[in-house]
Amino acid sequence: MEVLKGRKVVESLHVSSLTPGCHEFWFRPSTNATGQGWLLPVFVKKGRQPGRAIVVTAGVHGDELNGVLTAQKLIAELRDSEINGSVMVVPEINQPGINASTRHFIPSDPDAPPIDLNRVFPGKEEGSSAEQYIGAIWHKLLMPNAEKAIDLHTQTKGAEYPLYVFADYRISDCVAMARWMAPDAIMDDPGDPGILETVWNQNNIPSITVEVGTGKLMQLDLVERAVQGVLNILKSENVLPEAPIHPSRNAYEGKKLTSIRAKSGGYFIPQVAMGQQVKKEELLVIQHDSFGQECGQYFAPCDGYVLSKNLDPLREPGALLIRLLHN
Repeated sequence: MEVLKGRKVVESLHVSSLTPGCHEFWFRPSTNATGQGWLLPVFVKKGRQPGRAIVVTAGVHGDELNGVLTAQKLIAELRDSEINGSVMVVPEINQPGINASTRHFIPSDPDAPPIDLNRVFPGKEEGSSAEQYIGAIWHKLLMPNAEKAIDLHTQTKGAEYPLYVFADYRISDCVAMARWMAPDAIMDDPGDPGILETVWNQNNIPSITVEVGTGKLMQLDLVERAVQGVLNILKSENVLPEAPIHPSRNAYEGKKLTSIRAKSGGYFIPQVAMGQQVKKEELLVIQHDSFGQECGQYFAPCDGYVLSKNLDPLREPGALLIRLLHN
């Protein structure tokens, strides 16, 4: 078996065949245009006693690095822990995107556009390069090893999120996991086609998506909260022997998102803070032109919770300014 930097290179993995303890692998889902294999780091902690099989993923979008940092810190927390069952952590799903410092999977084919990997799960064995890449990850790494799953993300570059969870409220286990995370906000999310969370749930493996702040911006306070939230889920599943900690405050829970977008180009200054609850007609954003003159105002179309806001003051028409979560 091939070994790289002391770790075995594998093309499929079944945690049930491993001995108790810590295991580290390189998983090779496919090769790039020059025939070199993409290598995904995989960490497995397997307990001596039976229990839940939990899979934690991050880096599906290559610029969402707080999720990667959360996964890495989770690995550090689990190394010396006694657990029941197993936890598999895959911190860098989108190796091409991470290396290119971009959200998307970047094919080498000049005719192929960048691909959002979180729209192509579960992939295809005979599909595009992105579909084959995801197909191998799904069928040979993720699906065989999970009874419940957590996927770590952030908001994209130029905008921010709090600690925020998508959960399908039709599945009680998803709602429970979301609340054990102790986030700032939770959205009732039935899921869209091709998204990892959706595909997990369609395969009867309860899953949530956790958003950890902002893309390409290190936010260690949110990373720490996310790590503690995932550990709390593991405690609630008796994977970790300690009792879970009940959240000290309730998250804002909503069913709908409304995005307020720029009607014209300019410089935009938010007038509300992240996590603020606003009333209908409340002033959200003021716009200035290139001379610094006020040229527009944007108001809340409904009562809601400020779930996301732009960080970049320069916004072109159609760009996100504020996103409200509401019922």
